[in-house]
Amino acid sequence: MNPRFRLVAASIALIGLLSAACTSMTPAADVPGLDGTAWVLSSLPGRTLVPGGHATLRFEGDRASGTDGCNRFSTSYAASGATLKINPSGAMTQMACAPDVMEQARAFMTSLQGASTYRVDAGQLQLVGADGAVVASFAPQSQELAGTSWRVTGYNNGRQAVVSLLAGTQLTMAFAADGRVSGSAGCNNYSGTYTVSGSSLRFGPAATTRKMCAQPEGVMEQEQQFLKALETVATIRQEGDRVELRTADGALAVILGKDAEK
Repeated sequence: MNPRFRLVAASIALIGLLSAACTSMTPAADVPGLDGTAWVLSSLPGRTLVPGGHATLRFEGDRASGTDGCNRFSTSYAASGATLKINPSGAMTQMACAPDVMEQARAFMTSLQGASTYRVDAGQLQLVGADGAVVASFAPQSQELAGTSWRVTGYNNGRQAVVSLLAGTQLTMAFAADGRVSGSAGCNNYSGTYTVSGSSLRFGPAATTRKMCAQPEGVMEQEQQFLKALETVATIRQEGDRVELRTADGALAVILGKDAEK
């Protein structure tokens, strides 16, 4: 064979080998990064999820955090390519919940600790164990505020304390697509504007009706404190059916729960 032909054939073969090698590496290179993503648990193998026991998972920097459906957790994680290791040691609150919620929470945390790789398939995050089986699946956490309605479950009273609502009162918030926010402040209805960009959220001055309510005792003070708390809001964080509105220095201003009627 002509030496020139022999060289060309060898070059073609080498290019083929390099192409095959690059192709085999493509899946790992194409795995999307986790930093800055937020997810809601959609399935645990062999389990029917408990209604209302929303578990979440958020990746920020080198931290993984969220709620197991009962308690909040925060720990470190490491990801490289498709590999994932979530540190089993971290901080967690210590609330007690219903037995079925607690059982699901334990299974959820076990699945996080058992993950060795991950993949994103059809928009779903799947955590995969060392044996190749999926240990948990997640749907993307919606960050859309427009068109949602919420009930207030707690607010900062201006004295460095987040308090629950007075018995017999209901505070609500509804976010319209045109940048308007409205609801009940417990006695009067209010309306105003909001501006949201990523995790930043600001409220404009609120206008209210002018009723006076005598019952329950303290309802007017609660209303004033709630509206004042809205003025301090700088950021928003949504996890499952819970939203936290915080001040610029990270203090809780208002806590929202999903409106069951929406």
